[in-house]
Amino acid sequence: VFDYSYRYFYGDGFGKDFRILNLRDDTNEEQTHRLLLGNLLSFYEQLRLYEEHGEELRPYDLEKPLWVFVGSTVNAVYTENKEKRSDVLTVARFLHKVLQDRAWATKVIEDLLSGQSGLKAQDGSDVFLGRFPYLKELGLAPGGLYADILRRVFHTWGGGGLHLADIRGSQGEIGLKAAGGEAYFGLIYIGDTSAFKKLVEEQAREITLEEEAIRGSLFSDINRPDSPIHVLIGAKKFMEGWNSWRVSNMGLLNIGRQEGSQIIQLFGRGVRLKGKEMSLKRSAALPGEHPKYMNLLETLNIFAVRANYMAQFRDYLEREGVETEPVIELPLFTWVNQEALRQNLVVPRVPEDRGFRKHAFLMLDADDGIRVRVDLSTRVQALESTETGLHTATAQAGTGRRIPAESLALVDWEQVYLDLLDYKARKSWHNLILRPETPRALMDTIEYTLIADEGTVRPRTFADRRRLQQAVTAILQKYMEAHYRQCREKWETERMEYRPLDENDPNLAFNREQVREKRAAYIVQVRQSDKALIAAVQKLLQEKERLWKEENAGLPRIAFDAHLYLPLLVEKADAFKSIPPALKESEARFVRDLKAYWKAEKDRALKGKQIYLLRNLSRGKGIGFFEERGFYPDFILWVLDEKGQRIVFIEPHGMLHAKAYIHDEKARLHERLPKLAAEIARRSGRNDITLDAFIISATPYDKLCEHYDDGTWSKAKFAEKHILFFEPSDGYDYMALLFRPSDDQAQVDV
Repeated sequence: VFDYSYRYFYGDGFGKDFRILNLRDDTNEEQTHRLLLGNLLSFYEQLRLYEEHGEELRPYDLEKPLWVFVGSTVNAVYTENKEKRSDVLTVARFLHKVLQDRAWATKVIEDLLSGQSGLKAQDGSDVFLGRFPYLKELGLAPGGLYADILRRVFHTWGGGGLHLADIRGSQGEIGLKAAGGEAYFGLIYIGDTSAFKKLVEEQAREITLEEEAIRGSLFSDINRPDSPIHVLIGAKKFMEGWNSWRVSNMGLLNIGRQEGSQIIQLFGRGVRLKGKEMSLKRSAALPGEHPKYMNLLETLNIFAVRANYMAQFRDYLEREGVETEPVIELPLFTWVNQEALRQNLVVPRVPEDRGFRKHAFLMLDADDGIRVRVDLSTRVQALESTETGLHTATAQAGTGRRIPAESLALVDWEQVYLDLLDYKARKSWHNLILRPETPRALMDTIEYTLIADEGTVRPRTFADRRRLQQAVTAILQKYMEAHYRQCREKWETERMEYRPLDENDPNLAFNREQVREKRAAYIVQVRQSDKALIAAVQKLLQEKERLWKEENAGLPRIAFDAHLYLPLLVEKADAFKSIPPALKESEARFVRDLKAYWKAEKDRALKGKQIYLLRNLSRGKGIGFFEERGFYPDFILWVLDEKGQRIVFIEPHGMLHAKAYIHDEKARLHERLPKLAAEIARRSGRNDITLDAFIISATPYDKLCEHYDDGTWSKAKFAEKHILFFEPSDGYDYMALLFRPSDDQAQVDV
């Protein structure tokens, strides 16, 4: 058990982004309805994006968006100042107004899209300014959007008012339907439906009451992917024990201090996210290119009316270091080093018109060269105090073994096949063919080691049989992943060629399609309240020479003219975020060290050479190796001389948790590159190019050597394996080692 507060959970990329909009206590009914229509528009934007881009979004395991309303009490009707009140009725009246008053709804939609809602933030700006980017891109008139909202959200073509139907077959449920609509679009899930219906009769006669005697519970089916329910309204009844991944918008009404812990509970349900390949992370925290406007479906929108607790909750999040303010996005255009591009630099890439997933089809079959190891053993760690101090010991139950044939007869092979198909779909391996009979055949032929206890491989109980089923599935999933990765590497290796580097290379053309000017640019995200930083960035946009050639702490950046574009932004905690991300501390240190070394040695150790550096982006843009494992080295360094080009892939990072060298594909990349370079040279007709790779350890040598491999590695041994260290010492300069030809690394004397 350890303290993993929300700050770190969010900072590590887990869960959704969120936006909180809380109106003050003196909000009138018109302002409440405008806010709720903004909430509806946010939900509609998510729903439309989800429905129109389903195929593209499928790998991210997103659920159909759901709009949830929560009131202040367990009962739908309560007494305040000797008068009956109902937060649920407030929502019902709003929905009726949307369905019945087309002119009002259309006008407010127009105001919201233009940032003229009349609802002001603390800095005086409209709270909806800059929102609804997907809807604005569609270019539909407000009337067209309103008509589509009726169809998509309310299952009707003509509006006409709200009908409430008491579901007689399920206690506490009232279905919401538009007049003339065939399907229920929403559900009120409360304790006492009779008291609520009576209040509707007294205070909202415009809303039609009905009874539904045929159908069963709407709430029980709300998590089904084909559920027509888009709106769930309750008085906190469904918060207890409710489990759903669908919540994407929350409306909070009259939530006070005493409900704080319950709202945190509901907030926690709302921000959780399955993520791509069940990573639980937002796409922004994952490598690679992601669908446009993906962030809209990975954002929990919270709209609160007279919800005093939300102000305190917001303060709590800010104290935790979580960003709650809206941000504005500013383009920061890059300067491209044309002189470098004239040097005919090349990069190893697969031809643009070829792609493994699109052009290669493979059958899952047995491969003698693949060996997998699955560890399902039970481990127990003991801590013991002795005269010489504390000692730990780990006991492991289970040994390496194969599953006997008689046990394989107990496996549900149809379920294994279905589980593998599901795994294949989650990995987006659409070009991998898996036959129903293949899983059983593979278990007889592939090389595997299963670390498990006797009960798993020779089951005697139903629980043992379930573990056997899990073990077989885990073995085949691991084999399938290794088989797919090996086929991909072989396919790409056989097609990779040297391509000239130009301004259209993805590493240089980032965000070009996202900005109006169609030029490469950082997208800098700055808090709306940080007026000084916003002004500084806007001024730099006008003074491009300063932006590209100067360094300062306001907008941290490195001016190194050997880099293929400028500026090279550096991460600054709590100041701004950027797309692509700014350099982390270890990456910035490497660039500064390289800049200093080049300045000192260009006329000495590096005389006759020219160097160029390029930040390598992640999946979808950068140059990667072992793509299924996602290794994209941080930098590409070209060293040019009369012999040709030496291309070095460089990865500065911490190695405190590094695997043993023999199992670390990142550290061993340098071993694979000479053979790859020879194969690419044959296809490209170039014999003047070499490939190399290094890890620059941010973990100091004194710490790393204690636990790496057998704990005896010297700096020379690390250098031999292309692992270098930042810290200088007598006779040790990692920059000098980096520029030493690869075949000299083993002779380093440090």
